[in-house]
Amino acid sequence: MSYQVRKVFCRRFQYVNVLMHLHWCAELINLMVKAERMFQHVIIEKTEDGSDTLFVPELNEHYHSVHGATTESNHVFIDAGLMPILEEKKHIRILEIGFGTGLNALLTILRTNGSHLIHYTGIELYPLPQEVIRQLDFALPPEEKNVWEQLHTVEWNEYAAITDNFHLKKWQTDVTKCLVFTEQYDLIYFDAFAPDIQPAMWTPELFESLFNAMNDGGILTTYCAKGQVRRNMQQAGFTTERLPGPPGKREMLRARKCVNVLMC
Repeated sequence: MSYQVRKVFCRRFQYVNVLMHLHWCAELINLMVKAERMFQHVIIEKTEDGSDTLFVPELNEHYHSVHGATTESNHVFIDAGLMPILEEKKHIRILEIGFGTGLNALLTILRTNGSHLIHYTGIELYPLPQEVIRQLDFALPPEEKNVWEQLHTVEWNEYAAITDNFHLKKWQTDVTKCLVFTEQYDLIYFDAFAPDIQPAMWTPELFESLFNAMNDGGILTTYCAKGQVRRNMQQAGFTTERLPGPPGKREMLRARKCVNVLMC
């Protein structure tokens, strides 16, 4: 390759890099504008078990069940998802789709209490503002409140040790545009907004990418029990089952990756 050709190639490469950087900046600004609009009028509401949830008027949607935020999270994600995995493994990788208030991560720390090594990735496109987080009340004693605050003060997009046995990576991204994961997970908390609010989050394509990112025998749990969601999971390869739902919901879904039937 001649000097002139190399020079032209390098200039074009630099130009492409600049364009990619500008596109990334534009997307980031767009996300910030959307997040600001979404949380401008967010309302904190007390649920039936005394813990808080958030209501987003722009979406007409709650973050957690009004019948009990902590109750719902314990039922759907901890009891139906985490507890079976704790019996099988000592080192567990967890992926949460919809980090939100961080309640599921907190309950995972409290339930394991240092008994297992947890690597926890929480994906969130629109992180909550600190002023909203500071107002949330989950009726925590001081030592648990300190852990709660750590969840929300560590940096995004890199692992941080919350405790000796719980390592958290908060990942700000649009999961519908990131269909290839670099880690393999044992457990997925699927806690996106409802299908009628975020239909792109409940597609066969996304469930297939999650299926591929799971270890054999891995579990995915979600509060949603709609028939189309279950069929989308099955199309992606999951074995699914309906379980009794938390207060206010008749059913929920649990899905498992069963490539080797001996793992399920």
